[in-house]
Amino acid sequence: MVSWCGHGIGVAVADIDEGRRSFLSRIAALLGTVAVFEAGWIGATFLGRRRSRASSVEGRGTRIAGPVERFEAGSVTAFREGHFYLVRLEDGGFLALHRKCTHLGCTVPWIADEQRFTCPCHASAFDIRGDVLSAPATRALELFAVRIDNGMVIVDTDKLIRRAAFESDQVTRV
Repeated sequence: MVSWCGHGIGVAVADIDEGRRSFLSRIAALLGTVAVFEAGWIGATFLGRRRSRASSVEGRGTRIAGPVERFEAGSVTAFREGHFYLVRLEDGGFLALHRKCTHLGCTVPWIADEQRFTCPCHASAFDIRGDVLSAPATRALELFAVRIDNGMVIVDTDKLIRRAAFESDQVTRV
């Protein structure tokens, strides 16, 4: 027995140790539960973001780009929301090129002065039709389907069209 605070209250040392151990065990269990909950939350958030990134191209639907006459021959118009460039070729046909490099997925800007898309990450270059001009990319830029409906250019961003190179049947004609 140990005298407690000089008031004559006797408490066994074992009782003090047992109470402290019980308290610390409960705190450890609570902290462990919180840690498991946080790990699950972080994991769900991370996987949710990865899933939405992986399908970020799919599910966006169709985009009405505008009337055919809005796009001049030989022009490239960026559509940020749809992640594509609408290209009007010199012959008047349309292509909707995905903005991601086929090498590692970097966003490729259109350089009007050079008449090419140039990847800022690894210097792959693509012509106005999306064909590879310089490596390391080995495939042409991917496409979205384009259709002309009542004089309006409509791009279907639900599905990417993977291709090796440009072919004339990929062009939507007016």
